[in-house]
Amino acid sequence: MEEYIVKIISIEPVTHNVLRIRVEKPEGYSFVPGQATEVCINKDNFKEERRPFTFTSLNDSKYLEFTIKTYTDHDGVTNELRKLKPGDELILHDVWGAISYKGEGIFIAGGAGITPFIAIIRQLYKDGNIGNNKLFFSNKTSKDIILKDSFEKMLGNQFINTLTEEKTGSYLNKRIDKDFLQKNIKDFSQNFYICGPDAMVQAVQQALQELGATEKVITVEV
Repeated sequence: MEEYIVKIISIEPVTHNVLRIRVEKPEGYSFVPGQATEVCINKDNFKEERRPFTFTSLNDSKYLEFTIKTYTDHDGVTNELRKLKPGDELILHDVWGAISYKGEGIFIAGGAGITPFIAIIRQLYKDGNIGNNKLFFSNKTSKDIILKDSFEKMLGNQFINTLTEEKTGSYLNKRIDKDFLQKNIKDFSQNFYICGPDAMVQAVQQALQELGATEKVITVEV
């Protein structure tokens, strides 16, 4: 397995617990929007601590970008990422991932599960191919919504937020469950892309199938 040591170009907050990290792009390194790689921090205690992170830049960008949710409740990799600065190094590995764009449909994301969809939707927007694609995004509170302004710009009213732990006049206050899907989707023969916590993905997948979607049109990370 190949390893690539890259320097951090920039690191900045996206939300209260999400970082945007841009790093050097190794020569010849390429990916398909939706794909990921395993990342290590190039420090003695973390060189063997691999974590999967999705590319959120476009493949033709001069840099690689990751949008990463961090956890400060334990001294793990993402907490260590918060201590890094430009010039520090990460170790990247081979590209992998099961989520790729197969045609117009509905993207369903929970929290940090949005990350595989960022590059996909950015690429569609760049190419003028947003079409009828729609994004349902579930978060606990409004402050947890990752890249809200970007998605509003790219998708307009086809970007639908729902919050599970906060009531506000601006967003729905409901879980993405069978009832939600039945009320908000008319065509269950279109493509569905799901990413989020395991329990959510399994529940949404089952609900979609009960509502008539076949396995063929449902894409999840495996």
